[in-house]
Amino acid sequence: MDIHELHRGTAPLLISLPHDGTRVPDDIAARLTDSARRVPDTDWHVSTLYAFARELGASILAPNYSRYVIDLNRPADDQSLYPGQNTTGLCPTVQFSGEPVYLDGQAPDAAEIAQRLARYWQPYHDALSAELERLRGEHGRAVLWEGHSIVSHAPYLFEGRLPDFNLGTAGGASCSPALQARLAQVLESQADYSFVVNGRFKGGYITRHYASPETGVDAVQLELAQITYMDERSFEYQPARAAGVQALIRRLLEATLA
Repeated sequence: MDIHELHRGTAPLLISLPHDGTRVPDDIAARLTDSARRVPDTDWHVSTLYAFARELGASILAPNYSRYVIDLNRPADDQSLYPGQNTTGLCPTVQFSGEPVYLDGQAPDAAEIAQRLARYWQPYHDALSAELERLRGEHGRAVLWEGHSIVSHAPYLFEGRLPDFNLGTAGGASCSPALQARLAQVLESQADYSFVVNGRFKGGYITRHYASPETGVDAVQLELAQITYMDERSFEYQPARAAGVQALIRRLLEATLA
């Protein structure tokens, strides 16, 4: 199986979905706890949510393998993105629930993590970097949109219920002020979904690393509360519920291309 799938579009927009994958190689799966084998911390169905973006000319990059193999939105040196807060690492050993990912003594060692970096992490980032450069070369600018989702309640990571739409721009550093203002205006103009800008999720490694507004690359992360479009217990996609979410995402993506 390919490490990732890349659809090349015609607009200056690249949608990266680094936690969309669900596959776990058999040798790794055999070492996971029963609950972790369900890969519950997947950003479930985001590729389905964003499928319409091809109509807008967007490029879409998504992995086939689970974040439990390696988290593509973490730095290679595994430095914490949110110092002082609970989070999960490059090769996660703790689930969002606080439960272990691996059976006792079965977590990967440094050598195995290095192998996973080379096999899974680096190819994704090579593809992402190359596609951004292609788009910027053709259009003079590019927007990198990080599409994510997470359970609406995860006490290990944050208190209370997560807002429906969580827009992150690294505190305003990863995109132009004008773009952030347009996106905020879209969210403020509707009343169906709660939202926050640069709340608990300000943007992960990909948003922060590839952003370069001064040279024409804006980066934005959208973290969705999964309760807005799916059943969080069964992981079942709910198209009727998702329709409104897709409509608002479309308006946000159109604002990036304005």
